[in-house]
Amino acid sequence: MEIAKSIFYFVVAGLFEIGGGYLVWLWLREGKSFWFAVLGAVILFLYAIVPTFQPANFGRVYAAYGGVFIVLSILWGWKIDQIVPDRFDLLGGLIALAGVLVIMYWPRG
Repeated sequence: MEIAKSIFYFVVAGLFEIGGGYLVWLWLREGKSFWFAVLGAVILFLYAIVPTFQPANFGRVYAAYGGVFIVLSILWGWKIDQIVPDRFDLLGGLIALAGVLVIMYWPRG
């Protein structure tokens, strides 16, 4: 159950970080309303809170989160920007997820 909760927090944090950053991107790069930036900043602030619910220490959580972020970014690009991942994106994502599993969930003695 702890692992499922941890994975949930990783996914929520990733969606907040990517979503908040995307809103700021739309404001700066696509000329959207300033309110996109404000909402993006609020969501990015929430992103900063979510990892504190993880059961591991700060360094381990953020190291592992990098792998989750890679995979979520590939999925975001596929679904939001319509950029289909190629086999190298998928391979890199799998390697990153393997790193997450080792860093966060490998039994330690």
